Amino acid sequence: MGGGTGNRRTYGARIVRDPGICGGEPVFKGTRVTLRTVLASLADGDSPEEILADFPSLKMEHVQVAIAFAAASAEEDLPVPVIPHIR
Repeated sequence: MGGGTGNRRTYGARIVRDPGICGGEPVFKGTRVTLRTVLASLADGDSPEEILADFPSLKMEHVQVAIAFAAASAEEDLPVPVIPHIR
């Protein structure tokens, strides 16, 4: 994935925060499904199809945005180890 700004625009269009919805946790726009819920389901081994069956208000693009968001967050928050040069 390149150019984080394009991804951030996508997140802003799909993921929103509102103090009146789910205590201000990030949710998918137009739903009460939290980003945390989808990421936890993926971490528990649920397939995207299982998540969509559990949350009919979501579409595959929501799951894809959650994965992209997590990948971008990890890229920003985790130190990338230096790869040693082979001589």
